[in-house]
Amino acid sequence: DAGGFQFDPNAAPKPKRERKPRKSIGSKGGRIAVNTLVTLLVGAVFFYVQMPAINLHAEEFYGFVLLLCVTYCICALFTSGFQGTGAKGYFTFVKKQCTVPFFVVAALIVTALVGALTSWVVLRAKDYQALLPIDSGSFASEIEEVSYDRIPMLDRDSAEKLGDRKLGELADMVSQFEVAENYTQINYHGRPVRVTPLRYGDIIKWFNNRSEGLPAYLIIDMVTQNVEVVRLDEGMKYTTAEHFSRNLYRHLRFAYPTYMFEEPVFEINEDGTPYWVCAKKVVVRAAEKTIGLFGGTDNHGAVLVNAITGESEYYEEPPAWVDHVYSAELIIEQYDYYGQYHNGFWNSIFGQRDVTVTTDGYNYLAEGDDVYLYTGVTSVGGDESNIGFLLSNQRTKETKYYPCAGATEYSAMDSAEGQVQNLRYNATFPLLLNIAEQPTYFMALKDASELVKMYAMVNVNQYQIVAIGATVADCEANYRQMLLKNNLISDDQGSIDVTPSDYKSVEGTIAEIRTAVVDGNSIYFLRFDGESAFSVRMSAAEVAYAPLLNVGDRVCVYYRDGYVTENWIEASDVELLDGSAQSAPPVETSVSTEDSADPVENAQEMP
Repeated sequence: DAGGFQFDPNAAPKPKRERKPRKSIGSKGGRIAVNTLVTLLVGAVFFYVQMPAINLHAEEFYGFVLLLCVTYCICALFTSGFQGTGAKGYFTFVKKQCTVPFFVVAALIVTALVGALTSWVVLRAKDYQALLPIDSGSFASEIEEVSYDRIPMLDRDSAEKLGDRKLGELADMVSQFEVAENYTQINYHGRPVRVTPLRYGDIIKWFNNRSEGLPAYLIIDMVTQNVEVVRLDEGMKYTTAEHFSRNLYRHLRFAYPTYMFEEPVFEINEDGTPYWVCAKKVVVRAAEKTIGLFGGTDNHGAVLVNAITGESEYYEEPPAWVDHVYSAELIIEQYDYYGQYHNGFWNSIFGQRDVTVTTDGYNYLAEGDDVYLYTGVTSVGGDESNIGFLLSNQRTKETKYYPCAGATEYSAMDSAEGQVQNLRYNATFPLLLNIAEQPTYFMALKDASELVKMYAMVNVNQYQIVAIGATVADCEANYRQMLLKNNLISDDQGSIDVTPSDYKSVEGTIAEIRTAVVDGNSIYFLRFDGESAFSVRMSAAEVAYAPLLNVGDRVCVYYRDGYVTENWIEASDVELLDGSAQSAPPVETSVSTEDSADPVENAQEMP
């Protein structure tokens, strides 16, 4: 007796309660039908949500099939009244009652293991290094010199700031939409621009606006920094911001269930119609041999999806206006295969003879109608110098290697920042240019607020030659003078033509001037003698001399071809024609993205 409880040590243990036997459901055929139906339902939901490619080369396909098989087996356990215990009991049941799923899983495992083994770079290094055909080129003869007025001054971060700021000016859109983060760099009518669509602010705003679609996209000119909002007559209904069947990924998967895709890229054709360029991934045949099941993937053509209508078509050779079929990451990965394995896999670890890799970071160059990926090439020794660089056409993957010993991009950035260390400006990742037949790094210098304040040029071969300037033209002029002093160029290459090739001009005598402040920028409107309306619009942030103009001044207004609206000319610069030397022909002025109410404070000093 303990605490009122009595225990009998000789009492027999209480018998265990017998478990009621489970009953199977219906006939064998009925159970199979139920198991199959549930499996298909689970598979349909998973396919709709995760959208795996039905392709043996896609790793997610194996997970999808494994899920179907496991679902069938679990259903069979419940519908058959299974009474077994332990792992052995379950295994025996699956082997007998779920024969087909069992062998499917076994076959998948064997296939995946064999595929991974035959894709192993140790065994297939020769095939991996052949993925990217590379030719050698001559920098001075093949890379055309770029006029200073065509140098893209705008990096991605600055483009995003301008895009967000422009949307903030649109009262009818800012409350419902945001700017998407695409900012794809393309060549549009021969000029480098970044394009990006809008996206819905949140799920509620999507619900309210889904019937009309996304109403516009942005074009940011990388040279002039002009931001254009392109309003569409019919909204974009097939984007990555959509949900359900109009979601771009789901729309692609249902139309092309067996295709593997790269990340879709937003572009516009020459007519301004928005498209999604969806590169098709394939397993490449290098040296006439497939690199296993999972190795050596490449792109082969692209599916173009009209962002407005959703119409899509596969092109083995995409149209010329398409700029992005091969991603920068894919090209860099394939060159690294070549650089590391062209003398065999083991050489990449032991000895490392002629082993090279791409440098950290990359940028884009506009050449002709195409966009080229630029990245440096260095040895694996970890030194601070490049041995050359790559240019790769992102539409055709035509790639050339240019031998050019010199500083790495980050060394050049440090050199540029050292010239303005008292101002604590930060350099952007450089762009490689041909200036007077000299390979040259060009970069913007930003303050802590990410605003472009100056520009810098650094000679690749001799990175102690650094020039800076408040404008691109000033920077290039200073750079050429430094090259001349170091006997790297001839006298006739020491100066630049400051009149851009695509500028037009109009002359007149100012009859009236009116001003307005728009988003913190002083805007000046000019009416010439003989005109009844104001015909010229100029910003003090771009036209430095604008605040000093007077009624009666005879001027020549410069503007870019294509920057003429139905109301007025958008001036890029102005020159006095009365004999005064207070102004000069067009010189690119640095455009601050920071609002200022004082136009005189922001004005550049004119020569």
